[in-house]
Amino acid sequence: MLKRILSIPKKLVHYITAINRIKATDMLIFEVNEMENLFTIMLFGSLMGLPAPPAAMAIELLPYMENELRLMISRADFSRDALASIMDILHVD
Repeated sequence: MLKRILSIPKKLVHYITAINRIKATDMLIFEVNEMENLFTIMLFGSLMGLPAPPAAMAIELLPYMENELRLMISRADFSRDALASIMDILHVD
């Protein structure tokens, strides 16, 4: 009986640390996604009127930007379709 009572605080601490780890991981994923978005804006900012980096640098970095280009093209395609944008947010394929 005493062991069961003493195990409750240990379980509580375990659950709290697990929740904090999940939240920290989610925040890191969010930051990485935002950094990728900023990187894309830096490379393709000329499409929005921002100063562009040197062309040689942008061409060298293009292979790393494949997923971002796909995302940018899909968002441009779905920009007028509200239902498609909701499905994109929900990650429905």
